[in-house]
This record gives sequence, structure tokens and C-alpha cells, in this order.
Amino acid sequence: MTDTTQARIPLGSSDLRVFPLNLGGNVFGWTADEQQSFALLDAYSAAGGNFVDTADVYSAWVPGNPGGVSEQIIGRWVAARKNRDEIVLATKIGAREDAKGLSAANVRKATEASLQRLQTEHIDLLYTHYDDPTVPVAEFLGALTELVGEGKVRHIAASNIDAERLTEALQVSERDGLARYVAIQPHYNLVSRDTYEGPLAAAAEQGGLGALPYYSLASGFLTGKYRPGSTVESARAAGAGVYLDSPRGLAVLAALDAVAEARGVSVTAVALAWLRAQPTVVAPVVSARTTEQLEVLLSSTEVTLDDAEVAALTSASS
Repeated sequence: MTDTTQARIPLGSSDLRVFPLNLGGNVFGWTADEQQSFALLDAYSAAGGNFVDTADVYSAWVPGNPGGVSEQIIGRWVAARKNRDEIVLATKIGAREDAKGLSAANVRKATEASLQRLQTEHIDLLYTHYDDPTVPVAEFLGALTELVGEGKVRHIAASNIDAERLTEALQVSERDGLARYVAIQPHYNLVSRDTYEGPLAAAAEQGGLGALPYYSLASGFLTGKYRPGSTVESARAAGAGVYLDSPRGLAVLAALDAVAEARGVSVTAVALAWLRAQPTVVAPVVSARTTEQLEVLLSSTEVTLDDAEVAALTSASS
């Protein structure tokens, strides 16, 4: 495994310092069984990684998977390795069918259940997985503040939230002295920029939030393995394939190829380096099924693009 130990990066306004690549646990118990998941977590940790992301709903879309399996696997790994103090654990609540939404009662119920599955006394970064417009922000922020006060949650973050609601939440936190979002997890990558860039990114930057983008490789498209006329056996092939039908997708591939070839690095590394070069971005969320795939992802932390390379990639994706 390549030694990719990096200086840790401050996450927003929090006291958390994290590795510049956030290991996603959505595959644990899905395309990676427990043994494979342990191998991935071991390899990531050995390379200096300390930031693991999951959710209480992972991976309920798989037949026979009730959700929470990823948290259970991570919990057993942390217990076996006795490394809890070395790992920044992030999870999300509010999307499970049996614990849906952000009512104060559900926030507590879902968090307590996650703590049990993760076998830990505290969650370092707890996300509201989806905004819940039926619940006033003061209600769920109040519930989260209680959990922070009890030491069960260190910091809170938001995923899948719009600029207006994020701004409101930050204002209410300031006004009422409630726990405050320190990070945001948006859908953001080189071929999907519209959701985050603009008002949402501006609100995050103004609020001092760190961004941790998901789908950072566009379901694998930005690894470069999907090409016109090619067939890839993957659970995500359909999601990645849609970009092959767009002029933007093909233009981005060409630009990535040019930078990757000039530098002698992978297309994957270049795509993730572009993301890390964007304002507010701290650590893209990535996932892998094998340690070989993970090594390629880890190599991206050694790549820092110059201004001309960033501009060329940005132009190709516009």
C-alpha cells in the first residue's frame, strides 16, 4: 500500500482534524462483506486515514439488508482494533423507514440506535441525512443540542439540504445558542456541479462549513473505466453510464486523460484532486470494494493540481 499519510485538515469550525479522503461505508455489507470491509478499513487506517462515513440506513436498498449493517460492521472493526480514539466516526440519521424524519423524538431514537450499532459512547460527526421540511429547524437542532450536551455527539452536519434551509439553521443556532452545523455533505463532482455550486456553496462558505462531497467520482464514471462501447460489471454501472451520453461527460474524460497522462497518475486521482481544490471542500467521500481500488483512491491525496490544470478541468465540465 502506498504511504499516503497526510497532515490532518481542520473540518469547518470544529475541533476535528481529518484525513483528506473520507472513507465511505455504504459498501460495507453490500458489495463488500465483513471480511472485505475489515480489510478496507485496515488498509485505510494503515495509510493514515482516520475519517469513516456511514449512515443508519446503509444498505437497506439491498434485498435482505435491514439497514444499519454498515454501522454494525464498523462498530465491530473499531472494537476489534481498539482504535476508537484514533477514528473520526461520522453517521447519518433520519432516512430509515423505522426511524424516519427529524422530529425531536426521532432524532434521539435514531442516534441512540446508531450508538449501539457502532459500539461507541459518542459519534464524532452526526448528520441529518435529509432535510425534513415538516419539522422546524429549532426542534431538531434542540434535540441535537441535547445529545451534544450529553456527550453522545461531538459535532453536527447536514446532508441533502438546500441553501435557504441551511442558512435558516445557522441563523437559529446563532440566535438560540444551539448546536451548529460544522460540515455539509453535498452531491458534488466534476460532472455534477449544479447542485452545490452557487447559493449552497456560498452559504456553506459564509458559515465556515467544511464540504465532504458524496458521489465524488460520479458512481465510478470519473475513474475513467467507463468508455464509449465498453461494458463494466459493477453494481453502479447504470449510474455511471448516463454520463457517456453527454457531451460534458466526454469532454471531462478527455481533459482528465490529458492531465493524468502529463502527470503520470490515474484519472481517478486527478478527478479527486480537482474536487479537493474547490472552495470549502475538505475531504471527498469515496468507497471501494477491494484494497486495490482503495490504493488508487489513496494515491489522489498525493496529487495537487496547479491553477492551469484546475481551470482546464473546470472549463471542460462547464
